[in-house]
Amino acid sequence: MARQKFSEEEVQARLAEVEGWEMIDGRLHREFQFSNFLEAFGFMTQVAMLAERRNHHPDWSNVYNRVVIDLWTHDAGGLTPLDFDLAQSVSRLLDGGSD
Repeated sequence: MARQKFSEEEVQARLAEVEGWEMIDGRLHREFQFSNFLEAFGFMTQVAMLAERRNHHPDWSNVYNRVVIDLWTHDAGGLTPLDFDLAQSVSRLLDGGSD
């Protein structure tokens, strides 16, 4: 998948495709809350496998039952198709789907 940085117009158009995600400081951002640490960690493990398959890894953090994910393509200096693809895949995990 391309690592070509999107223009601001392209970013805004694609943002509508990733429900629940928002732009913060030029990155796709989303916070997830789970019932407990084990659920949060299980989710992170699933995301890690998605990210590794794509060779595209999130900036993220976890505190107890909360996971925060920020996506952007470091080597492109902004958002690319990789970020939106990973965001969609992460969101599908919550809907019980796989990727």
